Amino acid sequence: MQKILVANRGEIALRILRTIRKMGIRSVAVFSEPDRNAPHVLYADEAVCLGAAPSTQSYLNGEAIIAFAKQLNVDGIHPGYGFLSENAAFAQMVEDAGIVFIGPSPEAMRIMGSKLAAKACVKKYNVPMVPGVDTAIEDVAMAKKTAAAIGYPVLIKASAGGGGKGMRVVEKEADFEEQMQRASSEATSSFGDGAVFIEKYVACPRHIEIQVLADKAGNTVHLFERECSIQRRHQKVVEESPSSILTPALRKAMGAAAVMVAKSCNYFSTGTVEFLMDEQLNFYFLEMNTRLQVEHPVTEMITGIDLVEEQIKIARGELLGFSQEDITINGHALELRVYAEDPFNNFLPSIGTLTTYSPPSGDGIRVDDGYKEGMSIPIYYDPMIAKLVTHGKNRIEAIQKMKEAIAAYKIEGVSTTLPFGSFVMQHDAFVSGKFDTHFVKTFYSPEKIKAQQQVKAHAAAIVALHYWIEEQKITRAVENKSTSWKRRLA
Repeated sequence: MQKILVANRGEIALRILRTIRKMGIRSVAVFSEPDRNAPHVLYADEAVCLGAAPSTQSYLNGEAIIAFAKQLNVDGIHPGYGFLSENAAFAQMVEDAGIVFIGPSPEAMRIMGSKLAAKACVKKYNVPMVPGVDTAIEDVAMAKKTAAAIGYPVLIKASAGGGGKGMRVVEKEADFEEQMQRASSEATSSFGDGAVFIEKYVACPRHIEIQVLADKAGNTVHLFERECSIQRRHQKVVEESPSSILTPALRKAMGAAAVMVAKSCNYFSTGTVEFLMDEQLNFYFLEMNTRLQVEHPVTEMITGIDLVEEQIKIARGELLGFSQEDITINGHALELRVYAEDPFNNFLPSIGTLTTYSPPSGDGIRVDDGYKEGMSIPIYYDPMIAKLVTHGKNRIEAIQKMKEAIAAYKIEGVSTTLPFGSFVMQHDAFVSGKFDTHFVKTFYSPEKIKAQQQVKAHAAAIVALHYWIEEQKITRAVENKSTSWKRRLA
């Protein structure tokens, strides 16, 4: 593989390009018109403009991407995450064009892209499932009977897609039909597929996922877990590895289950198996993400394994160079997704220009970003600016480094999730590990962040006043001493 095209933008494109260069492979970046001078474009060996700003005219234009890849004699296409990364039709188009798709097979993507198909595939391997039905709801009356048998509350979920879309919690039978229609309508508009199914609603879940790696010969390993329970609108904001609640036995069981999920669909490449865990530490298969995850850096930090490099090696037919026994956990890692969002206004996107942009650096600090000072945050794409990652010899050290890194991260011109990250790192529930996916709903409010910032400002003012008083004392002492010497000399 001599040349790879990265079919993405921003921080993930730049992160992939760095590994490509490290491996001595030439690279091609693609960009939309607003991204013409973005860091990922300037970093690549070659770059081509896909079109106008809207994703449909640029980063989602699979035919244009493949046409440019053929024109530039590209050997492989890496999709990153988002956009076309889990589009089985695009993966098939890439293969049909004689180019290597750096990811799983189109068939594995099709199976795991449908929650219902994934459940049917995994079921025969005795992987724990949330109680519910494995088929789409067709008869509302029958679905109500099923919900009653499972026991309310239940969760109506879209078969396709993710991110919390097409998902409704139903507390009682009287609300069932209305919530089902809403879930189906949202699923249709978001994914073009209105199929929904029923699961028992797990009231206080932890969201824990397992990273897997598999080569084309079927050798499959897991790289331990990531805790992803700090979320807003069903989307992750803070992730960590390892989880603070998993015992070695539970970690082994979840890892084995994740490997079986991968084997159930003859999976190869990197992938992530997501689980829900209840208050009794029972875990249930949720879905499989057939791509590189946003939060993959925390796994890289604790294992020392470059997941993008492994993806590329697997894509070109290489076998895994290590076994499960070779992989160990080294310390603890945290990731904060730094979004251009206003945590004081329901995390709404904050569009503007980065008038100041200065990321932190230092031992145990990693920043995966795709912006530089003076750039604007476009309205067309996900508002993520960067991923701030810290690594320590234990969880306490990783949290402390994250606090310091957040304080050192200077961004002006847009609102960001940095204050929210600071709030999380200082909250007793997070520090103690006693939290679930309802952390934001239960503990967070803008007023609490403002109060926290006021306390910090007050403390800083007291420290500054103390130093000023001490400085004045020293100055007066020096002046008095000088006056005394002058009198003696006189």
